[in-house]
Amino acid sequence: MWTVRLPARLSLPFVWVFAATALWMASCAPGDESADRPLVGYVTNGIASFWTIAQQGAEDAADTLDVEVSVLMPPDGPAGQRRMVQDLLARGASGIAISPSDPANQAGLLSEIARSAHLITHDSDAPESERLVYVGMDNYEAGRMCGRLLKEALPGGGSVVLFIGLLGQLNADLRRQGVIDELMDRPSDSSRRDPVDEIIGNDRYTILDTRVDQFDFARAKGQAEDAMARYPDLDAMIGLFVYNPVQILEAVREAGKLDEITIVGFDEDEATLQGIRQGTIAGTIVQNPYRYGYESVRILAALARGDQSVIPESEFIDIPARSITSANVDEFEAELKLLIGQ
Repeated sequence: MWTVRLPARLSLPFVWVFAATALWMASCAPGDESADRPLVGYVTNGIASFWTIAQQGAEDAADTLDVEVSVLMPPDGPAGQRRMVQDLLARGASGIAISPSDPANQAGLLSEIARSAHLITHDSDAPESERLVYVGMDNYEAGRMCGRLLKEALPGGGSVVLFIGLLGQLNADLRRQGVIDELMDRPSDSSRRDPVDEIIGNDRYTILDTRVDQFDFARAKGQAEDAMARYPDLDAMIGLFVYNPVQILEAVREAGKLDEITIVGFDEDEATLQGIRQGTIAGTIVQNPYRYGYESVRILAALARGDQSVIPESEFIDIPARSITSANVDEFEAELKLLIGQ
């Protein structure tokens, strides 16, 4: 809101000019939704190759739809997200798409965004917040898909350790639970949460542990090394964040256990795809980060210009996951390279 105070002795023509200038300045103020080229923010939950693909989608949408997008990747989780969000709001962003790292403890931050800008979530949801729409996949179902990949690769069963970047982040919790429920042959229930510190088993599969690395790549590899040392008869490792299967593969290779441990991954890191091609990784569940970025910016651009019709009644833009194995890895990688212009 602009307040204009005029000196008492200004001439009338000057008042007209001053008022017109002030009105023009107000119409161009940062974050004003009538601006010709609004600023929107796309905030990730960390730094990874996955987000580089999403950035390409966000920037392509910005070019097509004539908006300015600021893609921000925090190196330090929730603390970094807070700094980046507050900077975007100070710059007058009309809307922000965020993948909440810790939605239960970020309620204040999400409310702060919603008070000043259009708030949407992507990749990981915060359904209790005031977000307008979630752009992403059903992470629980994707977790079950990951479990089915392991069942196909290790049909006789075995002992399993799960590896993940964060817990408390909704997409992470849902993926983990989906894997567990699939391996335990349970009916679907995305509200179920198995304790992290308990062994979970049935007559075929035993989930011994869930290792959390807090987005620390070196720690992720160390967790894999420690799991092999602690469980010498371990049969399988499942990595649920983009860098996990890469770090698992490196640790397993160095331990000389490529023929003993089945690896299943998540996302489409180049090393993961190469591992599938070489037979050292059984398969991976991929999202579509390019579309996460593109759709998020498309929605924010429309909202900035007053178009509410981009929000579906379900408040969910579903971008389904895919299973990638040796049967379709080459086709998928060719599609990916075409999409990001390589």
